[in-house]
Amino acid sequence: MDKNKRGPRQDAEINSGGAREQGHGIMTPRILTASDIPECMRLKESAGWNQTEQDWRNVMALAPEGCLGIEESGAVVATTTAVCFGQELGWIGMVLTDPAYRGRGYARCLMQEALAQLSARRVRWIKLDATDMGRPLYEQLGFRTEGLIERWLRPPGAVLPPCTAPGPFRLDVALDREAFGADRSELLEVLAKMETATLESGAYAMGRPGSKAHYFGPCVSRSREHARDLLTWFLGQHQREPVYWDVLSANSEAVDLAREHGFEKVRTLSRMSLDSVADTPRLDNHDELVFAAAGFEYG
Repeated sequence: MDKNKRGPRQDAEINSGGAREQGHGIMTPRILTASDIPECMRLKESAGWNQTEQDWRNVMALAPEGCLGIEESGAVVATTTAVCFGQELGWIGMVLTDPAYRGRGYARCLMQEALAQLSARRVRWIKLDATDMGRPLYEQLGFRTEGLIERWLRPPGAVLPPCTAPGPFRLDVALDREAFGADRSELLEVLAKMETATLESGAYAMGRPGSKAHYFGPCVSRSREHARDLLTWFLGQHQREPVYWDVLSANSEAVDLAREHGFEKVRTLSRMSLDSVADTPRLDNHDELVFAAAGFEYG
């Protein structure tokens, strides 16, 4: 059985947009804007996540109509984002609910709205990285686990030997598409405004600040050696800072590199998928080329 195939979808739960009635009354999702970022950061902090205000600005720029929230008493109490990579793939992220409002169906309401938007756009596959808390809801909506993604942390203080600096960023679109399974060049153009490096082979890596730790990723490479060169370069820039690295567990070479460079696994999430259009062939992604994910909100 194709590991990306889901069971019967509960189509009654995936309606067209607009207000939705749940057990606690009518909820009306709305589009988030830059003025909501302080409230979004409050929710992010309550969950202990690593995103910054710039991360919220990035996702809003990539998906201006796909950043959704629910407001109560003048405050945003729940969020969800949906970034599209053409019609091939939609990525769900930033599923957050104020702890005081959990259990009222807000996350379900926003997920239904996001899925309805993606369905209307005929996006063929939808993916997300699920926490243990969120996974039961996603399973009810038809998502199925296709693998695991692990967050690794490297504490500050370790000193590395100097390494040769890689070249400036130059995206090999074909290589990245082969790795990820969809064209995410628009996302990479946004992330490339932070830290980037490329090797002659086309292997590349990026990094960006986080509220708790600097973030290594995405990184795509055909070889472990080139991925190691990019990692060593990145860690050399951040020897006195904690660093997060999100690794697909299917890439055993990336897991080995994480251990070799002093990282420790701190979280494990489930990478889940849903075929939004019936009988859609699975995405042709190659996890062995993905040495670092772009982030739970991007894939």
